[in-house]
Amino acid sequence: METTAKLKGVRLSAQKGRLIADQIRGLPVDKAISVLLFSPKKAASIMKQLLNSAIANAEHNNGADIDELKIKSIYVDRATYMPRSSARAKGRGNRIMKPTCHITITVAD
Repeated sequence: METTAKLKGVRLSAQKGRLIADQIRGLPVDKAISVLLFSPKKAASIMKQLLNSAIANAEHNNGADIDELKIKSIYVDRATYMPRSSARAKGRGNRIMKPTCHITITVAD
């Protein structure tokens, strides 16, 4: 049995999110939460909330036992950029591209 939780449009670059995703891929959920809890990265707190959501979905919707759940798959996909502009000299402007990403976590027993 598999349960999925998705978070779309996260204000985080996909490259930075994949660093954290690689650390917890394949771990049991209790170890994954402890890894995310002590990580200083911004992506760790976002993924911890999403992992807790996936665990709650598995428990409520499928009646899964929390102690047996493992992270089957986790991936971070690039989403759209938020274009911003910054004023420069002589009436010009620079574009600032702020990245976003989509995070998907699948837990299974």
